[in-house]
Amino acid sequence: MANNDVMITINGLTKRFGSLTAVDQVTFDVHKGEVLGFLGPNGAGKSTTMKMLTGYLPITAGSASICGFDVVTQQLEARRKVGYLPEGAPLYGDMTPAAFLGFIAEVRGFSGSEKADRVEQARKKLGLEPVFNRPIETLSKGFKRRVGLAQAILHDPDVLILDEPTDGLDPNQKHQVRELIAEMSADKAIVISTHILEEVPAVCTRAVLIDAGKVVFDGSPDQLAERSPTHNAVTVRLTGNGRDALKSAFEELPDVDRVDVSDDGAKLIVLPRSGAPIIDKISLIVREKGIDVEEVYVDRSQLDDVFRLLTLNG
Repeated sequence: MANNDVMITINGLTKRFGSLTAVDQVTFDVHKGEVLGFLGPNGAGKSTTMKMLTGYLPITAGSASICGFDVVTQQLEARRKVGYLPEGAPLYGDMTPAAFLGFIAEVRGFSGSEKADRVEQARKKLGLEPVFNRPIETLSKGFKRRVGLAQAILHDPDVLILDEPTDGLDPNQKHQVRELIAEMSADKAIVISTHILEEVPAVCTRAVLIDAGKVVFDGSPDQLAERSPTHNAVTVRLTGNGRDALKSAFEELPDVDRVDVSDDGAKLIVLPRSGAPIIDKISLIVREKGIDVEEVYVDRSQLDDVFRLLTLNG
């Protein structure tokens, strides 16, 4: 991509608390149009990295910039470009969402009809109508999270940095927020910190995984899935006899590492070597043998397994 598409630059970013190095030489760029899933176990340094990037924590070493503005030497310019949803999203409990978003709009420099328009757009996008005039302290965790997200997008920033944006949301609300992120992503750079691995294929175009403050993976969701030991594994569910004959035939395939039998004996799980695609060869053998099977399907890669493989402290 062209350099003018780079909206976030992090270079050797480091944070030390005394003798503890919480973030250790983290380096990556985020381009316009990217939704980056920032992953890692608890204590890996995700929130600390985000707080340095948004100017809420001083940087020990390295540098970071937002839309070309250094977050230390050009802090105000950088912050104007960012919408930030912090972990926990602290809110003023005695204010209503209407009053809180109006206050945020004024802080962002809006007034009059423009202020009212910004608040109205944020209200609609996050579905806050049912609670708009209720005290925030009386709202559910899910609605509080949505109010926090509304303030982050209110000024239509070029960069969104969202720490656990779907935390506390029910499945319908998660879907709504993911659709909103996808809708906004075309002309923004979005970073989502999450421990919910289903978010990665659902909404992210790229994933960066850190462990003990260091980057241990940077690539697409598909590349992350390919790290799974069960990537492209095929399950054959049997309806009757023929299990042993199929198992022997599968084991003779050069791309097959091993064939496991389920505890109830009704399934064969065929694991490929190095994640090779084997579904066509498996299906062909089933047809040639003329053995009745209920279904043949490729298992979805287990991102939990990849997460455990890549993180040393999980």
